Amino acid sequence: METDALDLATLKLLADPLRAQIVVLLARESLCVCHIVEETGAQQTNVSNHLRALRRARLVETEPSGRYVYYRLRTEAIEALAAQLGELAGLAARSTDQKRPCP
Repeated sequence: METDALDLATLKLLADPLRAQIVVLLARESLCVCHIVEETGAQQTNVSNHLRALRRARLVETEPSGRYVYYRLRTEAIEALAAQLGELAGLAARSTDQKRPCP
């Protein structure tokens, strides 16, 4: 696996603690902004900005419901990232005895 194959932009995006918390919440159920604000204690504008970033990265999608918009995790995006990390773990497991000689 090459470094290019690892989705570094998505990993960087998920490294933010609030975004990671939002992703975990959305893994459990679809939520609207008001629910996420209640669960995280973050400001509404901050939550909205993080959701926008997650949406641009295609990690979450929306579903309008009357006056509200519900957000849900795109499982295929998370599965793709998990597969990349799984390949990386497999590569590391196979190369535990490999050492590059020093000059």
